[in-house]
Amino acid sequence: MEVADLGAALRARRKALNLTQSETADLADISTRVLSDLENGRETVRLDILTAVASSLGMTLSLHVVGS
Repeated sequence: MEVADLGAALRARRKALNLTQSETADLADISTRVLSDLENGRETVRLDILTAVASSLGMTLSLHVVGS
């Protein structure tokens, strides 16, 4: 998954839950700027931050091995 696609999925989930960026950032214990950059595909983030955002939105992360 591309960073922009990941960001779009997080934004869609946040909006489906009727959460603002500020509320979500507070739940994930990150800044609103970091969340905005992630949602807009402007920045890659550390796995712990991505996990915190996903968790705050009731999502999980999984890895898939491609072409082994």
